[in-house]
Amino acid sequence: MANEHRIYVGGSWIESEGTTTLDVHDSSNGQVFASIVLGTASDIDKAVAAAREAFVGWSTRPVEERAALMDEVADGLEARVGELATIITRETGMPRWMSERIQVTLAVGDFRAAAAVARSFSFEEELGNSLIVREAAGVVGCITPWNYPLHQIAAKVAYAMAAGCTVVLKPSEVAPLDALVLAEVIDEVGLPAGVFNLVTGTGPEVGAAIASHPGVDVVSFTGSERAGQLVAELASQTLARVSLELGGKSPNLLLDDLDDATFERAVRAGVGRCFLNSGQTCLALTRMLVPRARLAEAEAVAADEVARKYVPADPFADRVRLGPLASAAQVERVTAYVRTGIEEGAKVVAGGLDRPADVDPGGFYVAPTVFSEVRNDMTIAQEEIFGPVLSILPYDDEEEAVAIANDTPYGLGGGVWSADPERALAVARRLRAGQVEVNGGAFNPDAPFGGYKRSGYGREYGVFGFEEFLQVKALQR
Repeated sequence: MANEHRIYVGGSWIESEGTTTLDVHDSSNGQVFASIVLGTASDIDKAVAAAREAFVGWSTRPVEERAALMDEVADGLEARVGELATIITRETGMPRWMSERIQVTLAVGDFRAAAAVARSFSFEEELGNSLIVREAAGVVGCITPWNYPLHQIAAKVAYAMAAGCTVVLKPSEVAPLDALVLAEVIDEVGLPAGVFNLVTGTGPEVGAAIASHPGVDVVSFTGSERAGQLVAELASQTLARVSLELGGKSPNLLLDDLDDATFERAVRAGVGRCFLNSGQTCLALTRMLVPRARLAEAEAVAADEVARKYVPADPFADRVRLGPLASAAQVERVTAYVRTGIEEGAKVVAGGLDRPADVDPGGFYVAPTVFSEVRNDMTIAQEEIFGPVLSILPYDDEEEAVAIANDTPYGLGGGVWSADPERALAVARRLRAGQVEVNGGAFNPDAPFGGYKRSGYGREYGVFGFEEFLQVKALQR
């Protein structure tokens, strides 16, 4: 890429103050296929200054003009869908055909959805003798992860810019190249200089500089719980508003009234919801709760589903469902959790510690693993693994199932299956989580997304995500 060793600030590709580069590795073979420059705090100073200078003009620009530009960015991304899908597969390990349908398509949809929300949003309302005005919050610092890199950038950047904010983005250093393509598209579209700025680099350097910068009004972060705590601590120094989307350990409750066919379908669907993107999904349904009397049945179906569909393979091959992990560090992390599960007495139903066969020896592959007879006090039931590892936990009655489901520090997602839709909804209401799938309900990119407890605070997507980037003013008359 022409711009991989530069940063995008003030409407131009410029040289970074940093002099060090970082290699980007291909997940499928471990080889270096690109490198980026590691930006500095000085680069962030420049980016924030550019964003602040652009803010007044951009925030007062007619809403329709901002929305139209978001649609143009979506068009530009759509024109490069093949290139982006290939890049993201190399960065993250998601199978190439899925990257096109999920990773890039969601990002394109984010820009279109943000435009639509901006067009329909009521920025003013009457309340007694007051005019309530919602206006752009200011400069937004976006710090994004590597697992759905372009989508999670777009979920922040598109809504912030559509709302009238200007942006400084730090993409993940593990998966930064798709962000550079986005910057190229934005440059070609011709957004005003300073509305969008991008500085590549590490969290301790560039991320910390964004979170602590006095010129940043809102910090939007997605990543680990530990990193989110550090971001919130740094942002507290300037009292910047913070939105955090952190980890998850989502339960999937299969209730005791399912017939055999539906139970099998629910188990198979649950394996898929755990293993999507090699388990590198914050909403992954990683804890499957089943009636104790049906534990053996769940084990057999889950093992069969893994053998049929989730054999690790080259992510560029046709119809592959499970590719590699994103990095060597992820392989070490996931392997350590599998070893811990075995040591703590969980039953291995599929997978384990053996390296998958018939894959590139340099690639970042692990065996998809299903544990059963898992207790909720085990490490693998409490901590986010972020890999293709499913825990099956037995329960004796509905009350115990709900108690187990909520007995976690996280509260991002969940799932409930029941033969009775009203019962499923009633149980879903009792789960302490930001999103719950009912009988396999599909992901809705317009619904509010965010968590309870240590999964963070704030919401993304749709009107709720749009409002994260607005301030509220009352004008008394």
